Amino acid sequence: MMQDKTFSVSEINKYIKNMLEGDYELQNVQVQGEISNFKRYPSGHCYFSLKDAGGVLKCVLFRFKAMNLRFEPKNGDKVVAVGKITVYERDGVYQLYTDLLLAQGEGDLMQQYEQLKEKLSKEGLFAEERKQKLPLNPRRVGIVTSPAGAAVRDIISVARRRNLGVKLYLYPVQVQGEDASKEIAAAIKFFNDKKLADVLIVGRGGGSIEDLWAFNEEATVRAVAASKIPVISAVGHETDFTLCDFAADKRAATPSQAAEIAVPDISVYQQQVQALKLRAHQAIMQNILTVQKKIERYGDSWVLQNPRRLYELKEQKLLHLKNSWVFKEPQSLFAQKTQRVDMDFVQLVNLVQQRKQEAEHRLALNKAKLKAISPYAVFKRGYSCVRNSENRLISSVEQVRWGEEIITSLNDGQIVSVVQEVERR
Repeated sequence: MMQDKTFSVSEINKYIKNMLEGDYELQNVQVQGEISNFKRYPSGHCYFSLKDAGGVLKCVLFRFKAMNLRFEPKNGDKVVAVGKITVYERDGVYQLYTDLLLAQGEGDLMQQYEQLKEKLSKEGLFAEERKQKLPLNPRRVGIVTSPAGAAVRDIISVARRRNLGVKLYLYPVQVQGEDASKEIAAAIKFFNDKKLADVLIVGRGGGSIEDLWAFNEEATVRAVAASKIPVISAVGHETDFTLCDFAADKRAATPSQAAEIAVPDISVYQQQVQALKLRAHQAIMQNILTVQKKIERYGDSWVLQNPRRLYELKEQKLLHLKNSWVFKEPQSLFAQKTQRVDMDFVQLVNLVQQRKQEAEHRLALNKAKLKAISPYAVFKRGYSCVRNSENRLISSVEQVRWGEEIITSLNDGQIVSVVQEVERR
């Protein structure tokens, strides 16, 4: 910066913001501290501070990021916040724009998780186009899980209730610990090599990120992605996502749901068969009744009682036709028909053109009306619309208070801000 130049406040704030955003270390930083002054606004945005013995750092967590929180933050929580440091130019305040908020202790594992996820995603292991369709009526289901956990009991219980005819094959493995990943990968390879199953369920019950880590290791994820047998990933509960979930052909929120997805409910098929049998029986009986009525009706008809009368009528019609002008001058019949077709075609073309012109005229009028009343036409002239966090329009400074969140709608988007000062005219 030049020493003999006078800068505006906005220029200073912008200069400092550019300096911070130009520092690569501050664009993906992990900050450890204790949460204070945490507040979640109705819009879903969260504002809080991180503090330690030496200072305080202001933070913001926007709604779309806050939706992915694994826990509900509260004052006093020890956390690791991941994001970037930049300046909020209007107030001249630097703060941490948070992308991920973790309970203390999860930070290192989540960093490994994100790094491996990015690596495998670039290789295409999570691509939708490589995922296989699940068989509609599998005869054999392979299960890769712990033989002692609740997951295997839930899978077997649900599968037996839905269809006793489906065979279940369990390959027992450790689902956490140092060797768990290798055992899970080996089990998946075994089922593929021996062609023992039509679909595989790979999973375990819920737990902490450490408990589920075997399903985030590279060996497990690659084995799931390489399986020629379709794989259903059933790891943890609804809020727990592992890398196996992304690599699998189908994700189930729980082991029980995985069994419901893999094993068709035989009672549904039985009901469908019964319904089809009933419909077939009703259709056959209806056809029989229809034929019987026709036979009875024909039996009483004058044709069957005196069949010669049928031919007499036909002979009379034939003699009449032989004496008609159509047989004497058949070309006149076709000439009249051709002339009538030509006239009808001309009328049809004229009618279509008229309807088209009327429709185009109405469309032009409606477009003009819509354009005249569109709020975006007003926005393009530089005007804006201000609403509070409850989506109500603000037309007076009396409707806002310090610290409240407001949303300003413009031509190309909207701005979310917090009221710092109210001035009255």
